[in-house]
Amino acid sequence: MQFEHFVAGTVLRAGPRAVGDEEIVEFARRYDPQPFHVDRERAATSRWGGLIASGWMTCGIAMELAVEHILKGSESIGSPGIDELRWENPVRPGDQLMLTITVLESRRSSSGRTGVVRWRWELHNQDAKPVLSLLATSLFDVADRTA
Repeated sequence: MQFEHFVAGTVLRAGPRAVGDEEIVEFARRYDPQPFHVDRERAATSRWGGLIASGWMTCGIAMELAVEHILKGSESIGSPGIDELRWENPVRPGDQLMLTITVLESRRSSSGRTGVVRWRWELHNQDAKPVLSLLATSLFDVADRTA
């Protein structure tokens, strides 16, 4: 998608994306080795009642879906940050995740060379339970277009 397509009120969807048991453990072993992410037996007796994905893996899956279905081929040049991030429910092996992105604001920077998009990302599982929500700003290179 091009910057011009990111109009306030636009709702974009991507997914589903299946989450596997082994990928949860592999990710966590490397980046977030807490017992409820890497040890199936300990996870089973934890407050979570089983293995759950790291929240950081959940963020990565949301980004994967956004890049594959929304940002691929765009003029995306990154993000200055996220204003809000919530992990609302755990992601479990076998979950099917769907991403919904709502464009809140889209404008050109004061120089006219950069597109600025503020949007809310929401990731839900197959039962429509929210597992992640974030409010982000993304930047797009529109320098070679008329302002």
